Amino acid sequence: MSRTTPSRPVDIAALFPELAPLARTTVRLHPWPGAPTAADSSVGGPLLWPVDEPWPTCPEHTGPWLVGYNPDDLRKQRRILTEGWARPRTPGTDFLTPDERVFVDGLGYTGVRLPVDGPVPLLPVLQVYARDVPSLPRPPGTDLLQVLWCSFEHGEDCMPGVQLRWRSAETIGAVREAPPPVVVSEDEALPEPCLLHPEMVVEYPAPHELEEDLRERIHAWEEDRPYDYHSDLAVAPGWKLGGWGNWSFCDPWPILCQDCGSTMRPFLTVDSSEWDGGTGSWRPQEEPPPAERPLYPRSHEPTMISIGRGYTMQVYLCPESFDHPHQQVMQ
Repeated sequence: MSRTTPSRPVDIAALFPELAPLARTTVRLHPWPGAPTAADSSVGGPLLWPVDEPWPTCPEHTGPWLVGYNPDDLRKQRRILTEGWARPRTPGTDFLTPDERVFVDGLGYTGVRLPVDGPVPLLPVLQVYARDVPSLPRPPGTDLLQVLWCSFEHGEDCMPGVQLRWRSAETIGAVREAPPPVVVSEDEALPEPCLLHPEMVVEYPAPHELEEDLRERIHAWEEDRPYDYHSDLAVAPGWKLGGWGNWSFCDPWPILCQDCGSTMRPFLTVDSSEWDGGTGSWRPQEEPPPAERPLYPRSHEPTMISIGRGYTMQVYLCPESFDHPHQQVMQ
């Protein structure tokens, strides 16, 4: 299945030539629920992980217990809610059976104490093969990106703790069947297994990053038009690789490498939705009409991930070396 971004309503760089040299190509990953294997590019799917390589853990969150959820319980809850919302019912009645209601209510909203033997294992989040995304930035000799995270809050910005791994797929022999048991901090931190449908699109900087004169001229041009630069012409929403930062509730600041001081660039965007009410023009052409979309899960939230209160998390990389530590920004 393909996922295709509609053409932008106007060629903004033709109207404002100063934008042309600022254009960047981003790869919208278009995750969509499926049954990925370790041989697939995916969100939330199994990783091509060597059976003899230790699984990574988070030293900041350790046992003997943590308050959270068993991923199997969260996935069972999602199945129950999906079936419940899909079945017909009389208005005013519960959409769940009594047994389903007991299970869902039993999970609670804040999690339960679960035993953890040492540091909590990381959760598989993303896997991308270069064959599916030829433009994937990667160290020489590698063709596979793997992203894992500890779902518990890290740092002042309360984001998951991310680890990146690059590999050469052909050098991996026997593959691990499954990761060790994981504790997840909340439902919104557990990615629903999705296959990827990569698509290259062109982006321009968010208004916050433009020179003041250009920003004001674009703002004046926007008046009385059914679309605007920020929502429809600049930064694409959704999970993606490369492109620009989508600065929203905070002003941009230089993100500098802690090792060499170089200006870092956006590498991976993890978004809470593939589009929303303000960015609906980016909705894929293949998306069915609203009346045909399920009530749960919602089609614009295929990964079921939520960053903060519906924001995005961007991972920035140093252009000088993949060995330099990445940085994370919530926007």
